[in-house]
Amino acid sequence: MDGEPSCLEPEPGRRIAYLRLPGEGPEIVFLCGLRSDMRGTKASRLAELARARGWAYTRFDYRGHGASSGRFEEGTIGDWHEDTLLVLDRVVQGPFLLVGSSMGGWQALLAGLARPERLAGMVLVAPAPDFPRRLLLPALSPAERRALEREGVVLLPSEYGEPLPLTRRFVEESSAHELLDRDLPFTCPVHILHGRQDRDVPLSLSLALIERLVRAKVTLEVVEDGDHRLSRESDLARLAGAVERVRALALGSEPPAL
Repeated sequence: MDGEPSCLEPEPGRRIAYLRLPGEGPEIVFLCGLRSDMRGTKASRLAELARARGWAYTRFDYRGHGASSGRFEEGTIGDWHEDTLLVLDRVVQGPFLLVGSSMGGWQALLAGLARPERLAGMVLVAPAPDFPRRLLLPALSPAERRALEREGVVLLPSEYGEPLPLTRRFVEESSAHELLDRDLPFTCPVHILHGRQDRDVPLSLSLALIERLVRAKVTLEVVEDGDHRLSRESDLARLAGAVERVRALALGSEPPAL
């Protein structure tokens, strides 16, 4: 069992919940996707892996997600970036290996840029950098665009539950954190997992990202029948293998074969 999470309280009314396993580094840090949380399928599978290997592992909920305080619709990419750095600086010890899923992949990239001296590697699952401008806005109907402009929010249908509230503030703020219009100076190992059948974040976004990772040691693993979630047993085994491989590369060891 995971037990009750611990909490960081950087200011009154703001609470960031996290779970941490102590162990050997580099510490694995899981960054969840939009409206997901630290008890999701991928996060929990990595906890099992870390526990079995004796690795340090941290996962957490951004504000407005899971057990943390705040309302989801009030959050922004910048807010969740602040939460990520808070956890990296106050909870995670030493070098870290970031595992980011979807929007969490964007957060991993931002965190790696902000703390390059501690970044050992990254595993990105269907990473979605710059997704408001590149994916959400082009898909809006004229009526939805008018509602976003006039009312400041539009509810988008979602296959994963309740409609997604997209706010004008979220879209406008996200532009300050876009990454795909410049080269990214990572030199660490990066393993990208992406399902070819992903209807939410197309494979083309990972390909665009790879073009910007001009100095990193990049592996792209395409799951031919995989969807966006990549949460089947076979997908979770791929994720565990990717983490094992990047960790070995970061430590200068022979990585397991793909």
